[in-house]
Amino acid sequence: MHNLDRLAAHHAQRIIEATKSKKSSEVDNTITKALGILQEDGVYACFLYLLAKEKENGKAVVKEMLGLLDGLGFDWGQPADDNAETILKHVSDTVTVDLERLLLAKETLEQMLIYARYGAKARD
Repeated sequence: MHNLDRLAAHHAQRIIEATKSKKSSEVDNTITKALGILQEDGVYACFLYLLAKEKENGKAVVKEMLGLLDGLGFDWGQPADDNAETILKHVSDTVTVDLERLLLAKETLEQMLIYARYGAKARD
């Protein structure tokens, strides 16, 4: 059994560390938009948005989202490379297949993004 709150907090901290050279308002904006899309449109849409619209900050968030998903213990693994098409195929072929696991993943990703958002705000 995994401590999902700890997992979410760990990856949120890694987002903040990876984006420390960026303005906190930009990081907060990226995370806030990603969180809204995740809540309204789902996991796949969130990845799609970050890969398509949020270049540097999006890459950091996607990397940690994938790390969190891998840490859930469902043997989803990681995509073969960091190409957007590969990542999206990985998400659709693994994460979105089982509804119960998808809902758990979504909830944990939401928690991670909330923590990362607060972390970005705390940098000011």
